[in-house]
Amino acid sequence: MRSDRCGGSTAAMGVAGLVLSLTLGLGPAVAQDKTYVMKVTTPTINDAPHQLAKDFAAAVEKDSGGRIKGEVYPASQLGSIPRQIEGVQFGAIQAAAIPPEFFVGVDERFEVMAAPGLVDSLEHGQRVAADPAVLKLMLGLGANKGLRGVGLIMAQPSCVIAKSAIRHVADFKGKKIRIFASQFQTVAFDRLGATPVAMTLGDVLPALQQGAIDGSVAGIGPFVHLHFGDAAKYITETNQPAIFIILAISQKWYDSLPKDLQDIVDRDGAAASATVNPVALQMYQDQRKAWVDGGGELISLPRDEQADMMHMLASVGDDVSKAKPALNDAYQIVTDAAKRTRQAQTQ
Repeated sequence: MRSDRCGGSTAAMGVAGLVLSLTLGLGPAVAQDKTYVMKVTTPTINDAPHQLAKDFAAAVEKDSGGRIKGEVYPASQLGSIPRQIEGVQFGAIQAAAIPPEFFVGVDERFEVMAAPGLVDSLEHGQRVAADPAVLKLMLGLGANKGLRGVGLIMAQPSCVIAKSAIRHVADFKGKKIRIFASQFQTVAFDRLGATPVAMTLGDVLPALQQGAIDGSVAGIGPFVHLHFGDAAKYITETNQPAIFIILAISQKWYDSLPKDLQDIVDRDGAAASATVNPVALQMYQDQRKAWVDGGGELISLPRDEQADMMHMLASVGDDVSKAKPALNDAYQIVTDAAKRTRQAQTQ
């Protein structure tokens, strides 16, 4: 009887060992076969952020051999900007292409890219967005808050749409102007005599139509493609501040990926951020033309008044950040990068 029990026990152990061996052997194969969905959200449509989202999703799907399926949701289809950010933090949404200022609730340093006077042009801003020190700062800000930055671009300069034309700096006085969630923008428009109102993009058009605000800061792309011309015809091209876009990944989702897919996400985020630059330049010019062709007016401040405005706003970055050591350190990093890249242009 004892030998039978030992034999049965030995046989059982052999079967168990075989099952374990097969399970371990199948483990990598099962991981290779698993498909991951990557939903990419952005507040706008048919512009540089949307193109970045599409390029990134397509590259990740291709390079992963279809193991990651990219789905792009433009025009705030997945909710308002705050809801999009929360979705990424908690893993319900896997990626977002959003101006970094809207992440200030996560870390106030996200807003440093909105400092007025930081860059002189779209091309200059693209060089700043590619600067290693800036990338190290900006892509790492949400690391302990559920966010992983994988890309940064400048989409375009900002402008101000208004129901009544803003042709002079004095015309800003008394107007309620929608701004991004940034203290840099709040202080800047205070100095211009306007009343700044922080508001998510999806609420801007009805607010304009209802008269709750007189105008709004944004890139010209949303004004064209979201049909703002139905509510206001005048766009003043202040070109300040620059509108940057950060490509942020859900850290929770990223951590669930095998190492090879993590590498693809990181690599394709950086690559898409570089290749979208010439497309963003062309889109910007096309959108300016489309606004005029659609019956809108593009306004430039008189040259001397533009210079006066920039002089008035020159100290905003220092004044906002000087009492906050972490914010001030971040501000110095981006302003130093702006100086380096501006000098590179002139050499």
